[in-house]
Amino acid sequence: MKYDFDRIVPRRGTGSLKWDTCPEPEVLPFWVADMDFITAEPIREALIQRAQHGIYGYAAIPDAYYDAVIRWFESRHGWKIEREWILPVTGVIPALSASIATYMPQGGKVLVQSPAYNHFFISLEQNGCEAVSAELIRVGDTYRMDFDALEEKASDPEISLMVLCNPQNPVGRIWSRDELRRVGEICLRHGVTVVSDEIHCELAAPCRAYVPFATVGEEIARNSIICVSPTKPFNMAGVKIANMVIPDPDIRERVHKTVEQREIGGPGPFGIDALQAAYSAGGAEWLDELNVYISDNYEFMREYIQKNLPAFPIMKLEGTYLVWMDCSAFGMTSKDLEDTLKSEAKIWLNAGTMYGPGGEGYMRWNIACPRATLEEGLRRFRAFAEKAGIR
Repeated sequence: MKYDFDRIVPRRGTGSLKWDTCPEPEVLPFWVADMDFITAEPIREALIQRAQHGIYGYAAIPDAYYDAVIRWFESRHGWKIEREWILPVTGVIPALSASIATYMPQGGKVLVQSPAYNHFFISLEQNGCEAVSAELIRVGDTYRMDFDALEEKASDPEISLMVLCNPQNPVGRIWSRDELRRVGEICLRHGVTVVSDEIHCELAAPCRAYVPFATVGEEIARNSIICVSPTKPFNMAGVKIANMVIPDPDIRERVHKTVEQREIGGPGPFGIDALQAAYSAGGAEWLDELNVYISDNYEFMREYIQKNLPAFPIMKLEGTYLVWMDCSAFGMTSKDLEDTLKSEAKIWLNAGTMYGPGGEGYMRWNIACPRATLEEGLRRFRAFAEKAGIR
């Protein structure tokens, strides 16, 4: 590999949410979804060049920005985006919140598929909305959608919006074209618009391909709001940049009005430059190597667990770098287990309950770290399990 993902880069003392918010310095963090890898060189160079200029005023978004987005998604994912569809914003979470506010200004019910990214529930609550879950169904080491439940929930006349996660956090699925088409058809049938969080779209196992929700049918695309960003796959979550891609002009006008009201448009110069650098040939080269490394990390973890911890199965990882582990063998609540692992095993995992219905008994691992860090985390987990008499 050209890039050294085995390199351990110290992050304590840098103001890192992941590393500096635990008072015990010996705790290894595998919780929040940012990576312990230095980002792609083109991004670093672009940010250094911008910083050296010394003036960080309001930014105009150049044509090259839109060209980079259009070229990237067509060349990598076969998705032809028109320039007017693109609405730059400061982040995917603000974009989701703006979408919810557009459709549910007085609150109400919003459809989700849980377990799901915890900020879905936070954004819904902050907008005075109730999450209605069509819970995913576990089948062995993977999950599938419950289309009967989805149809039933979507038929509620009080529901006009669904929040989709594609690829799915935390269960690691990359939804197939057929699955996404069925979601789109159900929502069309019942007048439910789909806002799809696709921030993990570049993080796919080498044998899997991400399918943009807006490519599964023209009518489905016109009933969608797609949220994408390079920040997750290129490890630059602190650089605030994202795009809402909205094919339908009426929906786009409504959402744009909310974005203006909430003042979440107008990304800064660092985000604008970082996106263009990420969506480049150099960015693609780094990303391809990253996905291989994450896949190898997952295989290492899977083999380690099969050999040493068979009581704690993990789900198949098709996309993201987040591994969903069944920890029901401990007989503890996920939150109690999170706290106990932190205090006794000195590892920090996310409790499954934060991801809504279907999350109890599970923990989420972030494996986007050097192999040695992952191995040490697994060793500590194994020692904790053996002390509890479970393997």
